[in-house]
This record gives sequence, C-alpha cells and structure tokens, in this order.
Amino acid sequence: MKKSGKLSVLITVVSLLAAAVSLAVAVVLYLEKKKKDEEDLEHYLDCSIQ
Repeated sequence: MKKSGKLSVLITVVSLLAAAVSLAVAVVLYLEKKKKDEEDLEHYLDCSIQ
C-alpha cells in the first residue's frame, strides 16, 4: 500500500511539472506571435503611409 501511494505522488508531481512546462511554452508562443503581429502591422502602416 505504501509503495502505490508513493508512486501515485510521484506520478502526480511529474504530471504537474509537465502541465507547468506546457503552460509556460504556450504563454511564450502566444507572446511571440502577438509581438510578430504587432511588428507586421506597424510595417504595413509605415508602408501604406509612404
């Protein structure tokens, strides 16, 4: 019984770490896309003014 409890705690910890890493990657990718979209819009506006 004790081994299965320790195993479930280990699996839970690993799952939480995987979820945290995937959340961090998603946030970074979202921010990079948002930054690129803003740069593209700024370039478009600069070119359309000229």
